[in-house]
Amino acid sequence: MSDTTGKKAEGLLDEAKGRVKDAAGGLTGDAKLQAEGKVDQLSGMAQQEFADLYDDAESNLEKATAFVQDRPLISLGLSILFGTVIGALFFGRRRK
Repeated sequence: MSDTTGKKAEGLLDEAKGRVKDAAGGLTGDAKLQAEGKVDQLSGMAQQEFADLYDDAESNLEKATAFVQDRPLISLGLSILFGTVIGALFFGRRRK
């Protein structure tokens, strides 16, 4: 089981636990339990979203690495171009 899959599962579990606490607090009239349930739900949702974002970022990094490995000269040219543009933007032309 990958790390992000474990985090997603943990998030699902926290969200489910929060739903149970929220429902139990609503039935018994316990506002504190209901609030804890809502916090657990939000925490679980956040964990799942973070795991998804991490997977996406990792996928994009792998794509970029593959591009650089497959096309080293184009990657070098792009780096020079972007470096020149950024240098011109930050330092501009100097007057004598």
